[in-house]
Amino acid sequence: MKIDGFDSKYRYIHVAARRARQLQSGAPALVKTESRKASKVAQDEIDAGLVNFTAEEKPATPLTPAETHFDGGSH
Repeated sequence: MKIDGFDSKYRYIHVAARRARQLQSGAPALVKTESRKASKVAQDEIDAGLVNFTAEEKPATPLTPAETHFDGGSH
């Protein structure tokens, strides 16, 4: 498992798991491999540099004060 190009091991595993699901759903493998398991094939594809990912940054939304959601109670 090489995680070059990934910011964390978690991201590597997440990308491999998503690719493995694609392979299990019928997507063709991008590499020749001895393995028959989708998870290992996905890792081999990532290690070969054939699977990429993009991380979309979510815009920071300001927090709303609790008073805007508080109706005064129900007593």
